[in-house]
Amino acid sequence: MNVTRRGWAVVAVVGFCLLMGWEYGARSLNALVAPLVVVMLAAAITVSRADRPSIDRHPVEEGFIGDRRTIGLSITADAPIAASVEDTVGDGLDVQDGDNVGDLTLAEDSDFSYDARLEKRGVHEIGPATITVRDVLGLAQRRFEGGRDESESQLNLGQTQDRDQEQVRVLVYPKVYDLHGASRRDLQALDDAVREHNREEFDHLREYERGDSLRDVHWKSTAKRADGELVVKEFVADEDLGAVDLVAESTPRRDDEMASAAASVVTYLLEMGVAVGVTAPDGSCPARTGYDHHRSVLRLLARTGAGEATDRERREADILVRADDDGTVVRIDDREIPFDRLCDDALRTAITGGAGESGSDGSGIEGENETGTDTDTESDGNSPGVTA
Repeated sequence: MNVTRRGWAVVAVVGFCLLMGWEYGARSLNALVAPLVVVMLAAAITVSRADRPSIDRHPVEEGFIGDRRTIGLSITADAPIAASVEDTVGDGLDVQDGDNVGDLTLAEDSDFSYDARLEKRGVHEIGPATITVRDVLGLAQRRFEGGRDESESQLNLGQTQDRDQEQVRVLVYPKVYDLHGASRRDLQALDDAVREHNREEFDHLREYERGDSLRDVHWKSTAKRADGELVVKEFVADEDLGAVDLVAESTPRRDDEMASAAASVVTYLLEMGVAVGVTAPDGSCPARTGYDHHRSVLRLLARTGAGEATDRERREADILVRADDDGTVVRIDDREIPFDRLCDDALRTAITGGAGESGSDGSGIEGENETGTDTDTESDGNSPGVTA
């Protein structure tokens, strides 16, 4: 328990009155001193008897950079008491000055909330909250840091605290750029990477059309044509576009660029209905399609750090995304495409489930709000749903 500046002012007045009473007689000062002493005693008793408030944090929904989230706490005290609340906001989140600080009267399920903007990819912690209770007149106060009394925290520095309700984590996805504005030639390279897995059943020959890949040219038939026009092979249409394995790697401090490029390419392919498997420095997701798989990939890329792929992973990858000090490139076979050339300034802020699918609201994330375990990713026990 601490005496506030207002409380010290009262103590100073009482001390001055006692000194004056000693010199000139106390009778005329009793009417002033007695009420002040009673008020100070009442304040000390009220604050010292206050128990630690309990905190129940509301889950914070995952989101993309630039999204805003409401951070909510339900605080319960055994008896009504005035208090101020200050919540700790970690790096990667932005709040307006003073929004995470507020005054309220604690009772049963007193709500405190504020808005935060998601600023950086990764897993970010919110909390613990510091609650300072005080008497009605603000003469004495008692601070509970992270749900514990300040003095109790100082006496238990080496002990593990129960942090279940003291902190909450929010997962922020990497930036996802729209690739549909890229040049036809660059997008054709991505399409070719997909079609290599769906070229088993030949259908017929047809004349070459602008945008067709040269690898589909049937050179024997072309050589027989008198007009010299190219002839390309057409394959049997199949709703299953096959599967693609994407490997992402980066040098130190370039993991954000790597994650953003990989997420953008995966989103483009999933919207085509392609099953995409992803291998990142800190884990992998098997090749699947759909909304849940898209979310699992974004979760993986939100958590992953920098790291190099193995030679085997590079050889087996259909698409390799690499970020280093020279920039970010997307490698398909022997061709490298600078990622800056693939993307434009348009950012995606929704999870899709494949061609023509999205979340139930058509715009964002639904279902789980926690950064919990995914059924769509493999785990090594270090991070939920992630394997090395």
